[in-house]
Amino acid sequence: MLDKNGIAKRIAKELDDGYFVNLGIGIPTLVANYIPNGIEVEFQSENGVLGMGPFPFEGEEDADIINAGKQTITTMPGASFFDSAMSFNMIRGQHVDLTILGAMEVSEKGDIANWKIPGKMVKGMGGAMDLVASAENIIVAMMHTNREGASKLLKKCSLPLTGVACVKKVVTNMAVLEITDDGFKLLERAPGVSVEDIKNATEGRLIIDGNVPEMVLD
Repeated sequence: MLDKNGIAKRIAKELDDGYFVNLGIGIPTLVANYIPNGIEVEFQSENGVLGMGPFPFEGEEDADIINAGKQTITTMPGASFFDSAMSFNMIRGQHVDLTILGAMEVSEKGDIANWKIPGKMVKGMGGAMDLVASAENIIVAMMHTNREGASKLLKKCSLPLTGVACVKKVVTNMAVLEITDDGFKLLERAPGVSVEDIKNATEGRLIIDGNVPEMVLD
């Protein structure tokens, strides 16, 4: 199975030249480390940065330059900083080509739950509600199962929803799946992971059409 960096590396293959991309908190922030050769993209963070680069090396961090998850980041030449109003104008105005989010649950209909677990303290919903309401292309980066081994790809989300029928694709440590009208369509499997493994780890309806190739990460 893939680790978090492997998930980010696979998602980076979804980037196209000239894309403006919002990176959510968690695994999505790692995507900036794996931009494919020959393309240029602009990473946006909802706290007011356009032009994020990869994470800094140890000892080179600047505590004043952070992403929405309060992690220190680098910026690319020409990067810009602005207030939250401008940032959310970009998001709500649909100027972002691709949104990459983490999630606790995704349903077979493309619903996403990623902001709250009932009974646990939450500081706020963040910008996820705006992102899922405005974005036309959402990819979720997540683990396929929870720590107990239960599926996080469900028939119906059990946690409070962030958005309804908005996710287009899910990349997990086990597979790449597309959300269709009929459920999760299995596109690729992680190296060393069998189709049967993915079936056993997926509660939602899983569509398997012919031979399913392994992911190519390099």
